Amino acid sequence: MSLSSNPTTDRQSLARVVSASMIGTTIEWYDFFLYNSAAALVFNKLFFPTADPLTGTLLAFLTYAIGFGARPIGGLVFGHFGDRLGRKRLLVVSLVLMGIATFAIGLLPTYAAIGVAAPLLLTLLRLVQGFALGGEWGGAVLIVSEHGDPRRRGFWASWPQAGVPCGNLLATAVLAILAAVQSDAAFLSWGWRIPFLLSAVLVVVGLWIRLSVTESPVFLAAARRAERATAKEHPPIVEVVRRGWRSLLIAMGARMAENMSYYVITAFILVYITTVLGMARSAGLNAVLIGSAVHLVTIPLWGALSDRVGRKPVYLFGAIGMGVWAFVFFLLLDTKSFWVMALAVSVGLVLHGAMYGPQAAFFSELFGTRVRYSGASIGYQLASIAAGALAPIIAVALLAAYDSTVPISLYMLGMCLLTVIAVLAARETRGTALDDATPDQVPADDRIGAKADTVTT
Repeated sequence: MSLSSNPTTDRQSLARVVSASMIGTTIEWYDFFLYNSAAALVFNKLFFPTADPLTGTLLAFLTYAIGFGARPIGGLVFGHFGDRLGRKRLLVVSLVLMGIATFAIGLLPTYAAIGVAAPLLLTLLRLVQGFALGGEWGGAVLIVSEHGDPRRRGFWASWPQAGVPCGNLLATAVLAILAAVQSDAAFLSWGWRIPFLLSAVLVVVGLWIRLSVTESPVFLAAARRAERATAKEHPPIVEVVRRGWRSLLIAMGARMAENMSYYVITAFILVYITTVLGMARSAGLNAVLIGSAVHLVTIPLWGALSDRVGRKPVYLFGAIGMGVWAFVFFLLLDTKSFWVMALAVSVGLVLHGAMYGPQAAFFSELFGTRVRYSGASIGYQLASIAAGALAPIIAVALLAAYDSTVPISLYMLGMCLLTVIAVLAARETRGTALDDATPDQVPADDRIGAKADTVTT
């Protein structure tokens, strides 16, 4: 049956794929963000209790950063097998790995119980989280991008992206509820474990939904062509480096402002308002909660806009706007007014969404089918080390060194400039047929002209 022969069936199939990708991504990011929030609020006390508050927080964020170090490895491994075996199988594996690691963190003894083994085990589980997440993003956005209509790819592919604020929303909501109903002592003693243990239930739900989707038709068509080909294929990562290195660098540069700014807005804020402004952690959690709700709504809108005006204009608007907002953000936080703080977070996340909304379609369109999982995942995850992993650490270090947020704002501005340069260097990809490999990846005689929405299965 042709994918374009029954529009109603096609829409239902696409809706099922989008739902499965978004729900699975929500669960994985719920797990990942739990660690971020706990690193800012709990782990510095329970796993690094001998250090002063800022140093303990810095050490907790170092274990957080180690998870980012494992993400490119996960992107490489999952990308390789995802380009060879298919998107769906690897998405199931990534979800199971993330769920096991997160549940185990909820059972982990603290420093007071087992000494230095506690932070070591915490670091190991964080590595597993990072490895699993390294394979999640690429598979989730690609299976949607490769199912959908090229004319609305920006909109449909943005829904797995919306799983990120949805996961953050869920994680922050659970933490905020616990902070509201528990004393600080109870939360530190056992309450922080509850959100981690709840991930087991979420993973079971996510697996049930994710196993129901079909494999990407674009991948299946490419796999059939590869079976008929007489030339031996190189590993996907080799092809990406040989032929797609420019696209890889563009993806990495485009990630810098988006990834770095997100973790300053959603993770470092918890450190800043508790240690500098002397406010309760619930104020920061609730501000992030409101901002994440706004973020969730606006990401698909930015994705849809990129289908109309192009990926580059929308992405550039977000990067330039974030460079300006970097200075306004801390001025608003310093008012110590909750609603002003919520406004600061919300506007920041709206600008972030202008980059994140079109990003899935943009990165998918940069690479050919047989290397797309590897190229998109590795570019996305390598940048996360230089951007997201270091963002809270550098922000805490700058705050401690200068006792001012101006250096942090300048740091954000610098990352935004890198992203602007990368996006300006890219070609406009809107409307690209995903079953047509880009010229810098596959020889001309191996390219085809069929459109993605007419592939026969």
